[in-house]
Amino acid sequence: MYTTELSDKNKKPSAAAMANEDPVRLAAFEARVAADNFIEPKDWMPEAYRKTLIRQISQHAHSEIVGMLPEGNWITRAPSLRRKAVLLAKVQDEGGHGLYLYAAAETLGTSRDEMIEALHSGRAKYSTIFNYPTLTWADIGAIGWLVDGAAIMNQVPLQRTSYGPYARAMVRICKEESFHQRQGYEITMTLAAGSPEQKRMAQDALDRWWWPSLMMFGPPDDNSPNSAQSIRWRIKRETNDQLRQRFVDVTVPQAEAIGLRVPDPALKWNEARESYDFGEIDWEEFYAVVRGEGPVAKERMNARVKAWADGAWVREAALAHAAKRNGRLAAE
Repeated sequence: MYTTELSDKNKKPSAAAMANEDPVRLAAFEARVAADNFIEPKDWMPEAYRKTLIRQISQHAHSEIVGMLPEGNWITRAPSLRRKAVLLAKVQDEGGHGLYLYAAAETLGTSRDEMIEALHSGRAKYSTIFNYPTLTWADIGAIGWLVDGAAIMNQVPLQRTSYGPYARAMVRICKEESFHQRQGYEITMTLAAGSPEQKRMAQDALDRWWWPSLMMFGPPDDNSPNSAQSIRWRIKRETNDQLRQRFVDVTVPQAEAIGLRVPDPALKWNEARESYDFGEIDWEEFYAVVRGEGPVAKERMNARVKAWADGAWVREAALAHAAKRNGRLAAE
């Protein structure tokens, strides 16, 4: 899941907006959420809850679709037929994840066209991680291992998010993302065990993707004003810093196991906490990339807009076929 870093930048639900809600219905809603019962599309929900979910789920969907671009670029350049087939399957999975999530968001009263327009106009965001370039084959391994690994840390708790359609979509997505993470680690492990040049390539990819991967969890908790509300509504289950710490604790031993070095001179094991201490993240870079100033941000958005325009005839043909079929069925 690629949503935490972005959803926390949304405006907090105003006190006035919450005060306008029916207090009886609001109390019943809060009780259902506190009891860990799913909220379903036809159930009453506060408008702020609905809007928060639309933003989060649509941003998640956008991230899955845009995330196809850096890896899709390497399908024809993968080093073997096996690697090509596996990467092609992974990119297809990401497209499917986007479709699941767009469908989940549509149950909240928005439309696919509205969400796509918001993305193309710049009003909606996607994960900053995809605004970095993939320079070598080792980057494909780093994306699977680090980026999808960070995504899994975010996604697994979402299988218990309070909105039913979102939670159910995440069950399959998490299973497939787990495969993606293992695929990326296997690529990195193979390179790290290869020639000195291949190992240097794997280390270089780790050096470039490590800090952007830590940024995926979003700003620190003391600068994440919406986390408390999202956790109370069970949209989120854990804070940004909790998830980021778990990712570091899991990933550092994986790097050490294959002879790679995490690019953080401040990294050290803390016996008292039984966890790793790590260095300060460059939050200025993070917010610059969120603003669309990433190394390939314009390239990514131009590619998405072009793909949408190029596929217009397919959408039009599908709609015409559906209308013709429905007319025939009505006549019969």
